[in-house]
Amino acid sequence: MTDQNKMKNITIENKWQDLTPGGMIFASGNSVEFKTGDWRTITPKMVWDKCKQCLLCAPMCPDSSIPVKDGKRLEFDYDHCKGCGICAKVCPFDAIVFGGEEE
Repeated sequence: MTDQNKMKNITIENKWQDLTPGGMIFASGNSVEFKTGDWRTITPKMVWDKCKQCLLCAPMCPDSSIPVKDGKRLEFDYDHCKGCGICAKVCPFDAIVFGGEEE
């Protein structure tokens, strides 16, 4: 019996060792294809008049949701931002605030 036929019907009797790993992605650079920002429950907002463009927030973002172009930070990439709040914690100028649930 081949592996494909063996696991055609998953039942309670199947051993976990026989199950194929799910959600494995082998290609690199594919996060752009998956918009994961829908998971966010709290949305960061910029207070642009407080922002000094120190760029401390950008490298701290675990989702690379703070784009930087020509030495200036841009608006959040809400397609990938999870609303973790790390950017707001590292901002020394209180230029990033969280406004509650996403609108």
